[in-house]
Amino acid sequence: MGLNSNSKQDLEDFKSYILVEKNFSEHTAKAYYADILAYLIWLGDEGCEGVNFAKVREYLHHISVYNYKKTTLARKIASLRTFYKYLHREKKTENNPAENLISPKRPRSLPKFLTTDEVEQILNNINMETPAGYRNRTILELLWASGMRVSELSNLNFGNLNLENNEITVFGKGAKERIILITDRAKTYLQNYINTVRPMVAKDYPLPPVNDESPVFINKTGYRLQTKTIRNVINEIVEKIELPKHVTPHMFRHSFATHLIENGADLRVVQELLGHASISNTQIYTHISTQHMKQVYDETHPRA
Repeated sequence: MGLNSNSKQDLEDFKSYILVEKNFSEHTAKAYYADILAYLIWLGDEGCEGVNFAKVREYLHHISVYNYKKTTLARKIASLRTFYKYLHREKKTENNPAENLISPKRPRSLPKFLTTDEVEQILNNINMETPAGYRNRTILELLWASGMRVSELSNLNFGNLNLENNEITVFGKGAKERIILITDRAKTYLQNYINTVRPMVAKDYPLPPVNDESPVFINKTGYRLQTKTIRNVINEIVEKIELPKHVTPHMFRHSFATHLIENGADLRVVQELLGHASISNTQIYTHISTQHMKQVYDETHPRA
């Protein structure tokens, strides 16, 4: 079975919607696109615009044989909800047949994080003798200092920087704008990268004059650095130093939040810095901050 012409157009329009209007990361948009593509292929010539709730439930029953993890199934249901919400907004359906789907309760796993020593070990093992190496050190310094998402860092333009005040404006999930703070150390690396190293990264390609829309981090051909490259950089370093952890860019974000809370930061402040819509998303970091709790106990209890 294949897609009819209406379904193909709906799928491409939906892709533009989640990337541009919803500002989904490339990773999330790719997953949602694949989910809906599989759904539309299953529908075949029937198309998606005349579907009712029972038909959507039939599809979920169809894919149940694959025994997806609860997290994967929850995402597929979220994809369907978002897809039909978009079609309903565009008046291509009379209602959202996926609106009342019930998602499986996802297990809440504690986020994995790096100790301060592990972060420094990673940073100190970056080869900074090349322009790309210095750029990579700057990137990881920023992730560690700010807690920003790797997609937010990749999307940074010069107009987002306010280095005089150690501030950077980022656009997170749902195109929500927020201001993040960076340390003096991270700022120094960033200023050196901008003033000296950036033109050397793409030395064989003439770079256009910098303006507010110019990407801060570029590859060797002068184009915006993609998140995949940043992940590869981390993987190479971790493999080199044989760190017994699977380290991702997002782990720097978890580490940032964990260490702030361990050192007494207010939960609401951490929520604001991370750009969490709900405080419940931030509260998970309190469960892994027992080190600070034990320290306070030992310092304050008279019998400790």
